[in-house]
Amino acid sequence: MADLLRRVDLAELRVFCVAVELGSFGRAARLMRVTQPALSKRMRELELLAGTTLLVRSARGVRPTPAGERLYAEARPLLTQAERVEETLQGLRHEDAPIRLAAGHTVAECLLPRLLPEYRARRGRPLALELLAANSTVVHDLVSEGRADFGVAAAAPDTVPDARLQQRDLCEDEVVVAVSPAHPWAARQTIPLREFVCTPMVMRDPAANTRRVVDAVLREHDLRLAAPLTEVGSTGAAIAAAITGGAPVLISRLAIPPHHEHMVARRVQGLRFRRRFVMLWSAREALGPEVRSLIDYLASSIHNLELSLPR
Repeated sequence: MADLLRRVDLAELRVFCVAVELGSFGRAARLMRVTQPALSKRMRELELLAGTTLLVRSARGVRPTPAGERLYAEARPLLTQAERVEETLQGLRHEDAPIRLAAGHTVAECLLPRLLPEYRARRGRPLALELLAANSTVVHDLVSEGRADFGVAAAAPDTVPDARLQQRDLCEDEVVVAVSPAHPWAARQTIPLREFVCTPMVMRDPAANTRRVVDAVLREHDLRLAAPLTEVGSTGAAIAAAITGGAPVLISRLAIPPHHEHMVARRVQGLRFRRRFVMLWSAREALGPEVRSLIDYLASSIHNLELSLPR
């Protein structure tokens, strides 16, 4: 018996339990990201080890035999405990390593400085965080290539999720026009569309999600923006250029909260440049406890901030 137990493979038990829970080899194979033949081979090896049939196959899927039910009752608690041990080991391994967070410029400059101080205070111990600020396309690449533990990126409403990544919504956003209180547009509730498209403005670079969202909406109306007054690479630089030049700027509403000292936000008549921010992490690797804790905090705390324009 001792020799038999040493040959039991947790991976085989995991395949068996998932197949029982989903009632299908195909669904189990997709969930575990293995081919169905590979999953079937592991099941045959487990049944050979057990000396009996564990699952009954039919056109409707699979179900456990009485022997399979007995094995499942013992194996599931064992796997749950094994997963806890793996999480503990992962936490120990990364305990002193900084969390590598890739974030879009708006998030890095406007949201995280408002959210992270409270998180650090709640922890009661230092937070090791390596922040990588980039446009949203680069954030996707950093996370999918394993160069960041998780990321926060902007996505248009019709963006197709990347199969390599898991994601969780953070907050809704939209791109707005911001001007100084002295600018003529500040006295208007909305900016006339024709005047908007004909006016040179401060804009983010063409690769920025801010710019791409606006261009996509205008294309639906066979419109395009006038040549930019200037193009900049970050949210902070865009606001600074607009203030210095007294010009309008296309910017996230998150960058212009209510009662901003130097800028007011306005919408364009008849148009909404909607998008959302999502948190991303690899679909291939389990999240460490420190990363999961930070993701949960950001998701639960974002709603405490004043973010919205007047309706």
